[in-house]
Amino acid sequence: MDQRDEQEFAEYFEARLDAVRRTAFLLCGDWHRADDLAQTAFVALHRRWRKVRDRAALDAYVRRTVVRAMIDESRRPWRRERFVDQVPESAQPDADVGNSVATRSALVAGLRQVPPRQRAVLVLRFLEGLDVTATAEALKCSEGTVKSQTARGLVALRAALGDSLDDLRPAS
Repeated sequence: MDQRDEQEFAEYFEARLDAVRRTAFLLCGDWHRADDLAQTAFVALHRRWRKVRDRAALDAYVRRTVVRAMIDESRRPWRRERFVDQVPESAQPDADVGNSVATRSALVAGLRQVPPRQRAVLVLRFLEGLDVTATAEALKCSEGTVKSQTARGLVALRAALGDSLDDLRPAS
């Protein structure tokens, strides 16, 4: 890569690292694995940087790489979805954030209990804000698969949240 390409990649990396880490954390529930998944995605992107024609599609490429890496890792026998309940020091809540932290913690805990593929669909659809078509493209599957995985994932999330679901609803 020439110096201009390196500079462009460095700028993209700097701008998108935090967002990619957050997405990876929502997918796997562990900040250390999230760092690994983000690193995997950016290394793959760096290898192909000169071949990328559509710079507007970089986010989709990185997102797809993170999701695929998470699903691939979850299939490995030594990596059977072991989550570490930890929050990095930089994300330690202040006393003023009370309800939003409880809501976020309940949601992340619930997502941890949803199977990896369904979790990926839920994160992309509802937390990343992708529509069915964009989610299908990111996961390289059909729109019907996205819809069925969304339905199953929501059922699994509701079951995982149980009584916590009432805490997530706004008070009336």
